[in-house]
Amino acid sequence: MNIKLFDSELKVMEVLWREGDLPAGQLAKILKEEIGWNRNTTYTVVKKCIEKGAAERREPNFVCSAAISKEQVQNYETQELIGKMFDGSKEKFFAAFLDGKKLSKEEIQNLKQMVMELGE
Repeated sequence: MNIKLFDSELKVMEVLWREGDLPAGQLAKILKEEIGWNRNTTYTVVKKCIEKGAAERREPNFVCSAAISKEQVQNYETQELIGKMFDGSKEKFFAAFLDGKKLSKEEIQNLKQMVMELGE
């Protein structure tokens, strides 16, 4: 599922992924505490998420839930970034990611393990 989410929509989705299903009022309360949004702002962004198919709502109490996983969004955003900035080359992306970065021995070992598992 390819759904482009804007930063504001990602804020709503992050709360739903973290907290699970929530009544819209509770979602608005959390977003007010975390980033200062008023209720109308939250409801407007929730509506956009629903229109895009990223979230769902049901009655009673306008309960909101995530309709897509965080992993789906991460995968889409990563593929879009690789396509746009690295000519679709995962190798170029990975090389740019590692360029000049200091990785711990544990991070290097984890990356090695991931690459080994891809080859299986």
